[in-house]
Amino acid sequence: MYRQIYVAVAALAGLAACTPPADSPTPGQPAGAAAAAVACQPAPQMAVAGRASPYDSAVVTLGGAQAKVCYGRPSARGRTVFGGEGAVVALDTLWRTGANEPTILHLPFRAQLAGLALEPGSYSIYTVPHANQWTVVVNRSTSQWGHERSYTPEIRAQEVGRVTVPAGRTAEFVETFTIRAQPRGANAADLLLEWENTQVRIPMTRGA
Repeated sequence: MYRQIYVAVAALAGLAACTPPADSPTPGQPAGAAAAAVACQPAPQMAVAGRASPYDSAVVTLGGAQAKVCYGRPSARGRTVFGGEGAVVALDTLWRTGANEPTILHLPFRAQLAGLALEPGSYSIYTVPHANQWTVVVNRSTSQWGHERSYTPEIRAQEVGRVTVPAGRTAEFVETFTIRAQPRGANAADLLLEWENTQVRIPMTRGA
């Protein structure tokens, strides 16, 4: 009997040794080919349980490989979302592109985001909404809290770049902020940001 228990324990130990470890890329560091396989890691500043804005993800497939976008999803709840004083998101000001943490793009391949060249890695995605166009801000730093006051000069110094994309309208009202991908052929897709009646398309293409 003892020999049977010993054999079973040894077998389990061998199986554990052969099981690959879970992906846990260091924030801001290249994530390699496993970028889209990582579990979205919410920031430790706020527990996930009980959040008013759930933590979610979207997958973008380009050339057979997948990138992942991790973000918080606030809801309108009867409020004006984009606008001036009293709106959830003030126009012409930096926004974390979601709630709580900044939105994070995990990219396992070279790509272009609205013409901005990106190497494999993880990036925070901020935006500056304007009336008819948005500025998309890509930053190498991913460990900061998403509040705009946390976007310090030290964080800003890690920006990869800023690009501008047009803002359009959705076909119907979108209660909860949504990021989704819309394919455009094998190696291209649009990353859609949708909330209230606003829709923003950020083109993505896979690089060589």
